[in-house]
Amino acid sequence: MNLDVIVIGSGIGGLTAAARLARYGKQVLVTESHAIAGGAAHSFARRGFTFDSGPSFYCGLSDPRSLNPVRQVLDVLGESIETVSYDPLGHYHFPEGTFPVYSNGRRYRDAVAKIAPQGAIELERFENRLLPLYDAMKGIPTIALRADWQMIPILLGRYLPSLLKLLPHVGVIQGSVGEVMDKEVKDPWVRRLIDLECFLLSGLKAQGTIAAEVAFMLGERTNIGVDYPIGGSGAIVDALVRGLQRWGGKLRLNAHVEQILLESGKVAGVRLQNGEVIKAPIVISNATIWDTYNKLLRPEDLPSSYRQQSLLTPAVDSFMHLHLGIRSQGLEHLTGHHVVVHDSNRDITEPGNTCMISIPSVWDSNLAPPGHHVVHAYTLEPFDGWRRDDSYEDRKKERSHPLYLALEKIIPDLRQRIVLELIGTPLTHAYYLRRYKGTYGPAIAAGKGTFPSIYTPIPGLYRTGDSTMPGIGVPAVAASGILCANSLIG
Repeated sequence: MNLDVIVIGSGIGGLTAAARLARYGKQVLVTESHAIAGGAAHSFARRGFTFDSGPSFYCGLSDPRSLNPVRQVLDVLGESIETVSYDPLGHYHFPEGTFPVYSNGRRYRDAVAKIAPQGAIELERFENRLLPLYDAMKGIPTIALRADWQMIPILLGRYLPSLLKLLPHVGVIQGSVGEVMDKEVKDPWVRRLIDLECFLLSGLKAQGTIAAEVAFMLGERTNIGVDYPIGGSGAIVDALVRGLQRWGGKLRLNAHVEQILLESGKVAGVRLQNGEVIKAPIVISNATIWDTYNKLLRPEDLPSSYRQQSLLTPAVDSFMHLHLGIRSQGLEHLTGHHVVVHDSNRDITEPGNTCMISIPSVWDSNLAPPGHHVVHAYTLEPFDGWRRDDSYEDRKKERSHPLYLALEKIIPDLRQRIVLELIGTPLTHAYYLRRYKGTYGPAIAAGKGTFPSIYTPIPGLYRTGDSTMPGIGVPAVAASGILCANSLIG
């Protein structure tokens, strides 16, 4: 097999890079450790229920006006997915009250005004500071971007008018959204609301979240709206795999890479766990920065100071997960997304205090047997201290308790409806996703550093995924795959 590129890991970032390179005519192989492709975005089935393992909230997957890099790369590959649009996009449940979160900005602020009238006015000012940045980004499609110096002539030659529109926002682009919030919002409850939305997006509150990330989120949901892929998150993965294979790329499942191989300081290929050696002059790791540099490479393969600094990158905590199959009788008016904040006196980032809930069978009934729903609920949970010992099962039940309390705010008789229960811990997250401590990704606060680029000190070795620029989230990791692939092509 004469390969040009090996991609380690079939997460969204790895599949995007691989499919894009295959579309360019490169001979590409994606190696995936597990039996299912998709990384943190894979779907899995149990007893007739199909669950999302991670992401469940999407914008612009099928709307040609969207800036979502996932849709852009599917267009290039000649693939598409069926989606269903919905509004409101969810409900937030605070101790102070529950309200619907509408895509339409005015309807959203009207709902906020019922709890914080002055805060809703301040929220509008906050949004009006960020939405022009989204408008300025429209003219420069992610699918055209690169991570090398050749980006400069592309921007100047093809996108100069759009570049000029961005210039007034240069100070905001990499700045903290917390800085914008501090200037426009004084109401303490609306500040907490903004912190919550940032946390849902990046794993960090407003002071740590990049303003451009929030501008993208606000712009997409306001201008495009939200949609859910029919078939669950796995439908996105399937479309990327089809695109990869359509253009001659290959995917190997159950192919765990044990080591990235070097010869004379350059990439030479990979060795699988079964001892098989696969050669290629370029390797792209879709593993996290910690797993790539600590497990896939030997310590002596990297400059010592670079390796140490990289491994000190802070990480967002892991999760507790509940995947439930429940009887749906009497739940005809149930909505699909909910966020529950239990206690206003505790930080929203405190494990168990903020619980995210997705019930996607509201939109796609095929995800559950007739008369049933699938439920996915999750909350932050530190990895440290978890052990598979005699107390493991008891601790699982104890640490999943806040998720049950959150779900009972939406479905009071939930426990009587359960026909299937799966409790996932940080150990589950780390094992099935092959992720360092089961982390959500790097906790790099705005203004305190930037996400690493696709480049490494080793010739021929590149990285993609949520520990590379532009960061965490499905659109961001797809963008990282695009940047990586484009930068490897003349």
